[in-house]
Amino acid sequence: MSAAVPRTFHIRTFGCQMNEHDSERLAGMLIADGLEPVDDVEEADVVVLNTCCIRENADNRLYGHLGQLKALRQRRPDLQIAVGGCLAQKDGDEVRRRAGHVDVVFGTHNLARAPALLRRAAREGPVVEILDVPPAAADDLPHALSAARQLSYAAWVTIQSGCDNSCAFCIVPQVRGPEVSRPFDDIVAEVTALARQGVSEVTLLGQNVNSYGRDLTRRGPLFASLLEAVGAVPGVRRVRFTSPHPKDLRPETVAAMAGTPAVCEHLHLPLQSGSDAVLAAMRRGYRAERYLERLAMARAQVGDLAVTTDLIVGFPGETEADFCDTLAVVAEAGYDSAYTFVFSPRPGTRAAAAPERFVPDEVVAERFERLRAVVERSALARHRARVGRVEEVLVEGPSKRDPGLLTGRTRQNKLVHFAPPHTGDAGVGAYAEIEVTGAAPHHLRGDLVAVTAPAPSRRRLPVTVSAR
Repeated sequence: MSAAVPRTFHIRTFGCQMNEHDSERLAGMLIADGLEPVDDVEEADVVVLNTCCIRENADNRLYGHLGQLKALRQRRPDLQIAVGGCLAQKDGDEVRRRAGHVDVVFGTHNLARAPALLRRAAREGPVVEILDVPPAAADDLPHALSAARQLSYAAWVTIQSGCDNSCAFCIVPQVRGPEVSRPFDDIVAEVTALARQGVSEVTLLGQNVNSYGRDLTRRGPLFASLLEAVGAVPGVRRVRFTSPHPKDLRPETVAAMAGTPAVCEHLHLPLQSGSDAVLAAMRRGYRAERYLERLAMARAQVGDLAVTTDLIVGFPGETEADFCDTLAVVAEAGYDSAYTFVFSPRPGTRAAAAPERFVPDEVVAERFERLRAVVERSALARHRARVGRVEEVLVEGPSKRDPGLLTGRTRQNKLVHFAPPHTGDAGVGAYAEIEVTGAAPHHLRGDLVAVTAPAPSRRRLPVTVSAR
């Protein structure tokens, strides 16, 4: 008797690193449930869309993808379609109302239930399960399930979920819930297991990593201690983290960055606006001067620190004077790069409640271009200052724009393109020394000097396609 052919799955991910890590963990659970991953959606028996709802166009993109899947479902009636993540948490039954061919809808609080919900839907029909709060039981997701990781050399590690802040533009607290920190020892144990599997770079994930542990104990700044502990794990060469909140960036955290060799010289510190009036309306909890003071503190202690940020253009009520304040702060900060966004009203947030104060689209577009010019000017200057230096680069693979080149990232998270070696191995996951020979606003160019650590053993990992 021939063995039964295993069912297959394909995950498409929208949004941030947290969503991508959730997709990895979901893949791990589906593999444990007997399914096999496939890269081609046409070959999948189960398609999962793991959604984001941070920006308004996330809704349009989701339902666009669901429209395409409807045609696939008509050709293959046994195909199961599931929608999970933040937008599913927000919309719940609305997903099924707008796309009746969806079999399962689950939210951010019951990711671990996805395999069981798919089995239930196969028996009983469509299922919508959205929990208002996370379950009281400990998180049982397979954090260290190596079979589901995208990369053999790098891994995300969730240290907290949810957020206790009340930023006026952000819907994350509504869809992710309040801050819940994972136990300190569990995180260190996971990183230790990852290092034994060949992972050399870990990125600690949380909505506000600086506040990690304040729901666990009143004793000291736990995030600083966590950086030190993770950085001391044998085999870990690089530790990154995202995202911190400026109001919670403490001297102890900066000292841990400076004193722990494995912690990378890169700080992502979201500014959002340089106007005190807009920052107050955003409910960010700091003024521009305070932000610049904390940035200066970090640069003074952490040598060769690269700083990136998030910026929002066109927040409701933003005047030309407010925007000019932002330009001035951005110029003074001298960022290495910035993620710049046009304000996107999300129903249920404070900022969406005053449409009469929305900035006209044409004004927003003009401001966006002015801000981009200031950011790129400082980015190019900082990149040109690196020409002639030899940088340690973690190789990520062929360049997307020129497959004849390899690409990798420095400890400062700067993208470097370089020609592969004529002999030897500079494969994915290898560490190489690159002499920087050229600079552009968004990347560096260089020549390979030496491979200092070979790539880890290769193995196939399931692909979860990112649809940002």
